[in-house]
Amino acid sequence: MTDPYLLRPVTDGEFATWARVIANTYGSDRTDEELALERASIELERTIAAFDGGTPVGGAATCTRSLTVPGTVLPVAGVTWVGVASTHRRRGILTSLMRRQLTDLHESGGEPIAALRPSEAAIYGRFGYGPATRGNQLRCEKRSMAFRPGTDFGDGTLHLLGHDEARPVIEDIYDRVRTGSIGWPDRAEQFWNNRLDDAPSSRGGATSLRYAVHRDPGGQGTGYALYRISSSRDAVGNDTSAVQVVELAAATRSAYAALWRFLAGIDLVPWIEYEAAVDEPLPHLLTEPRAIRSTMVDRLWVRLVDVDRALAGRRYATPLDVVLDVEDDFCPWNTGRYRLQAEGDTALCARTKAPADLRVGAAELGAAFLGGTTPASLAAAGRIQELRPGALARVTRAFRADREPWYPGGWAFPAY
Repeated sequence: MTDPYLLRPVTDGEFATWARVIANTYGSDRTDEELALERASIELERTIAAFDGGTPVGGAATCTRSLTVPGTVLPVAGVTWVGVASTHRRRGILTSLMRRQLTDLHESGGEPIAALRPSEAAIYGRFGYGPATRGNQLRCEKRSMAFRPGTDFGDGTLHLLGHDEARPVIEDIYDRVRTGSIGWPDRAEQFWNNRLDDAPSSRGGATSLRYAVHRDPGGQGTGYALYRISSSRDAVGNDTSAVQVVELAAATRSAYAALWRFLAGIDLVPWIEYEAAVDEPLPHLLTEPRAIRSTMVDRLWVRLVDVDRALAGRRYATPLDVVLDVEDDFCPWNTGRYRLQAEGDTALCARTKAPADLRVGAAELGAAFLGGTTPASLAAAGRIQELRPGALARVTRAFRADREPWYPGGWAFPAY
């Protein structure tokens, strides 16, 4: 049966109309200024629009990014601008868009993995995406944030800078930190523009963005914190104002500690809010770790476009020789058995006829790919089947990393 909706990239003249259709599916508007900023980071040739006649009724887009994965950095297709007009729901349009996007990546030999941040967690599992990173939403009571005796704050200095002076310093720090931080993407100029956008409409009622930069005694930038301050009270008059930490990166332990001491010392604001890593070090710096309350949220969902290229692209914590029986109904080119061999800086993955050790689905591979969601936990939920005793434990150990994967941009991937 012929698809009744034409799928093709949007043109420059169609972008604004198409983007507003997608934005409307999320219940939001886009000003001309916002569209201009977003247009700068959109590659038109990597968009897909669904047209009903001449009217766009849905779409998706891919941003060209790279992502730090265990042991290396890989190209990643950052999936964004996904939506279908409410007038055209439940007609298979989203499925067609997702299938076209992944098929194009496969047939072109494009990025071996795709990643997105879903608005609804129930949507993308059926397309082979799995939850690979989590964010740890912290709410810190500042009056209880006493640092442990002996905490090393170093001999560096910390200054508040303006945007123009701070930007090159924080870009340099970010690039040094991100290559060793699983889940952190690269940031070209257009993505930094998005990250540092400080239009009043982007502040949520808080102040303009502040730039705190830490330097070592030699003057090199070693850390930064981007933050705003919100002022509010609850229904009974309690002060709920907060230092809203937008992003924090540190190249040294002492810079990390010094930045948090600075943030905890900001006067007249009782709370700090920050979306951190699952294994954020901050609680271990405090004499009272219960000063921090946390809520976990899923963030990056990962999809292996080509199983063999993706699994051979990352590195593994322990030597591994295992045969995976992969089931992938949505991208059938991935279905089959693969022998994954890894040791040190070498990983090989190729099709095989050997008996399988594990049976695993595409979404489960995506969830485990960055080393956060463990194969053992998925197997405990009945989502991975062990076919040879001991294989599950070996794969779980090999897939893990030293730190939990974490994306520092919160909800916004791949906008920055």
